[in-house]
Amino acid sequence: MTLLPPDDELELIHTREYEARVYQLSPTELLVRGVVSDRKPPGLYVLDDPQPMELHQMQLELRVSIAKLEITHAEIVFETHPNSACPLIARDYEKLVGLSIARGFTRKIRDLFGGPNGCTHTNALLQAMAPAVVQSMWSISIRDGRTSTGSVDRNSPEARERRIAGTLNTCHIWAEDGEHVAAIRRGDASSVPPLPVRNRLRELGRDDSKWE
Repeated sequence: MTLLPPDDELELIHTREYEARVYQLSPTELLVRGVVSDRKPPGLYVLDDPQPMELHQMQLELRVSIAKLEITHAEIVFETHPNSACPLIARDYEKLVGLSIARGFTRKIRDLFGGPNGCTHTNALLQAMAPAVVQSMWSISIRDGRTSTGSVDRNSPEARERRIAGTLNTCHIWAEDGEHVAAIRRGDASSVPPLPVRNRLRELGRDDSKWE
């Protein structure tokens, strides 16, 4: 399944796909799995071949501590690769252990594995997986807030600042002097829930102002 527009009338020459999934193994640890795949359409590399030709498939599995978003284990599998020597770089990615998936992670990847020191496709996969880990923390926050005993006020000034802290200045919406951050600090109800949640609640005939 693709999320892209229909392309029946276009000549396809290359497909790159990423997938990342995050699982919670325990109260303190995440399991993060990711894959990148490059495919050529049928008959492009081998004439009259009816099947697509996969040239790259790198699978990466990370374990990440929830408290610090620190990588505690890293394992990469070169499932499909164009050169027999490609997998020789796999063990170098054990250097990921100890890194924090936080601000500056992309720079650290570039410093450790850039150019001849790594695999460009694995590096791209890592940069796709890191935001998934950050997004998973929002998932945990929503879930745990819903199942909490209510002893913590999620709309208190302290709770609002915690909500801001992890994403401040990460994009134009979360600019520290922007309206979205100001609305959260004011406790403005229009800042929550996110638009897709709000739209879904309305589709279900529910009051989005009472989202919990």
